[in-house]
Amino acid sequence: MDAAFAGAPARFRPTWQQALGHGLYVGGLISVVGVGGALIAAVVAVHWAVVPAPPDWVWLLLAAGPPMFAGPIGLLLGRRQSVVVDAAGIRTVAPFTHAVEPWNTVVDLRAERRGGRTVVSVYLDTGASVQLRAPYSGGMFAADPQFELKVGALSHLWRSHRFGGVPC
Repeated sequence: MDAAFAGAPARFRPTWQQALGHGLYVGGLISVVGVGGALIAAVVAVHWAVVPAPPDWVWLLLAAGPPMFAGPIGLLLGRRQSVVVDAAGIRTVAPFTHAVEPWNTVVDLRAERRGGRTVVSVYLDTGASVQLRAPYSGGMFAADPQFELKVGALSHLWRSHRFGGVPC
């Protein structure tokens, strides 16, 4: 959390471990799809065409390449995701999207279990809920040792803006 409560916005981001873990996860999925597709293509090419099997380094590249590239990319893009809390409301900032929920539409803010993670959900007066991109906590790479402190700060900021007390 990068915050100064005297009117400056509070910013919550995934930790570097969470961003790296997300990149490795996406890279692993790409590897599974790449190796599976290449395996099917190789079987088809070897059995129905007169094409030699691909060399061993191609399989290594398909298996190890995506996680090696997606890990650092996930780290860079993951750290750009954030939730900014200021006088205007709760703003979600991501590399390709921006969304703002004004304080007058937020009726509740709570930590909930979703899948293998504990996330912060914002409930709106329309009955909809929005899951914040940060903070969150889970197992292994998704663990955030300061999650409870961040949720407490978010809750304090929401209550202060909702019921008064924080200077704008």
